[in-house]
Amino acid sequence: MGLISDPADGAPPPRLVDPPSRCDPSEPTDTGWVTTVTLRTALPDEIPTLEALQRHSSLVWADTREQLLAHADAIAIPVEQVERGWARVALGGDGVVIGFSLIVPPAVTDGAAELDGLFVEPDHMRGGVGRVLVADAVERARARSYPRIEVMANPNARGFYERVGFTGGETVDTRFGPGLRMGLDLHRG
Repeated sequence: MGLISDPADGAPPPRLVDPPSRCDPSEPTDTGWVTTVTLRTALPDEIPTLEALQRHSSLVWADTREQLLAHADAIAIPVEQVERGWARVALGGDGVVIGFSLIVPPAVTDGAAELDGLFVEPDHMRGGVGRVLVADAVERARARSYPRIEVMANPNARGFYERVGFTGGETVDTRFGPGLRMGLDLHRG
């Protein structure tokens, strides 16, 4: 997989590992692996695009679809998070946004950053985009000396997060049912 990272961001490009085997979470797709992903910081005027992508991606899971449709506010992305440069977009070879990540700096004493959003267009799921976005988030967090990234994962995404290095999986109640609290230690060693 090729990767182009925005050099203006100052973060080194993520290191990539061998891709996982393809296995779509809902229905098979024929899109295959994305050959080139360009990463850059999201722009505030892209928030409607990112929210639409998040909605589209989230509705893949039948077990939470009804709850998400009833609570459209859950898809809102605070403009401040994008203005502060916390959101990154993945662009496909045609320049279209196919995924994004949102990492929020630590707000508690343990210093863990929060992967507050990781969404990929369903046609590109299982094609390596999420893996590239996580690798980018890890490098950006390491560059800021955060010791750990945590995520409140949808149980349907547990396998993905485990494949990219997250551990744990303590069940936590959320407004949409049980979620999994997982973490990724960023200490090099």
